[in-house]
Amino acid sequence: MEILLSPSILAEAATPGDFAAARTQMALSLGWHIIIASFGVAMPAITLFMEWRGHRTGEVEYRLLARRWARAMGVLFAVGAVSGTILSFEMGLLWPGLMGTYGQVIGLPFTLEGVAFFVEAIFLGIYLYGWDRLPARVHLWSAVPILIAGIVGTFCVVSANAWMNQPKGFDLVDGKITGVDPLGAMFNRATGPQSVHMMVAAFMVTGFCMASVYAVGLLRGRNDRYHRLGFLVPFTVAAVMAPVQVGVGDWAAHYVADYQPVKLAAMEGLYETERGAPLHIGGVAVDGELRYAIEIPNALSLLAHWDPNAEITGLNTVPADQRPPVNVVHASFQLMVGAGFAMLGVAAAFAFIWRWRRQWLTNRWFLRAAALCGPAAVLALEAGWTTTETGRQPWVVYGILRTHDAVNTAPGLRTGLVVLTVVYTLLTIATVYVLRRLARDKPVPVAPQESDVSAFPVP
Repeated sequence: MEILLSPSILAEAATPGDFAAARTQMALSLGWHIIIASFGVAMPAITLFMEWRGHRTGEVEYRLLARRWARAMGVLFAVGAVSGTILSFEMGLLWPGLMGTYGQVIGLPFTLEGVAFFVEAIFLGIYLYGWDRLPARVHLWSAVPILIAGIVGTFCVVSANAWMNQPKGFDLVDGKITGVDPLGAMFNRATGPQSVHMMVAAFMVTGFCMASVYAVGLLRGRNDRYHRLGFLVPFTVAAVMAPVQVGVGDWAAHYVADYQPVKLAAMEGLYETERGAPLHIGGVAVDGELRYAIEIPNALSLLAHWDPNAEITGLNTVPADQRPPVNVVHASFQLMVGAGFAMLGVAAAFAFIWRWRRQWLTNRWFLRAAALCGPAAVLALEAGWTTTETGRQPWVVYGILRTHDAVNTAPGLRTGLVVLTVVYTLLTIATVYVLRRLARDKPVPVAPQESDVSAFPVP
């Protein structure tokens, strides 16, 4: 398909250094923001449940935790607004070949995300300011739009990324874009598996990270009701999501097998097309073959197509310049799956303990494993996005527009990377400092509020 690009973009290309700097800058920005965005999706739901439960049971520990988490939520929203704004500018500044040509196709989800952001900001302000000023029921309901806006905003952004993996909603006629269908572009084949995969991952990251803080506290001997609830509630949410994510991941893998076979080949390090393809565990790609891997016969064909003899496309079916960087994609995919199954194992142990051996919840080995689930969830999230984004290369729009054709050709992109690295370093230090200060503070007092919230539905 012919690509419509401006004459200035066609006339010159970015230097290899500037091109690498643009890709690195985008990866740094997205990798940083996606963690904060995960908390924006799931933390309001967990906080809302804690506040509601506190009113229902009368236990002050629930409300103390909810109030502390609400303050942390405000901090994370503020830094997320900064990183999200940076990302929105980068889309236009770094990739004019993408946005200048296809902005009319994928502009709708970005517009809706902006609306969701403002709704979230407004109601977060009401929720934080109204803690001691609104009746309990009204205050609880004021948090519901925060939850909805966070989910809608994330869905919109992920749908735009899904479009880059499965472009549709337009026609190319004589090099010109016609027949634009923004809704068709937004709801493409990749939107379902990608958005659900991201939502579930957000609840896992948030739940495990929040629980890991209180797991460390329990390890240090703070075995009071406050710390036990702070651990149990978010850990339960994440543990429930762990097996769900396995099923969603299988759905996403089937999509990749059907519509992005080269990406699947890179994920598995499969160079030759074959039937009954094995599943590879570990391994390194060297000279056009995957070495040192453990092979499970026929497993890849079975998992990808529910047929142990199904044909799996190999990397050698496309020219070398159209293949993703195999070692990066394969390693990140293996890391995501390995971390995911490790967390699933801890979740299964938690289910067993809760059902049969509750006293084991104070077991130090279990608490250590639970504390490690927080970093493991973040690692799995970053590895998953590395697989998704790097596995699409060398295309920014899969099969249509190459990444090096979309990058800004103006000089100075390496300077932008240096400046952005400094900004994100300072932002990270400031965020960690503020959150640690909040963690060291004593729980804030709870002002008397209306306790009858029976009309509020169970979340």
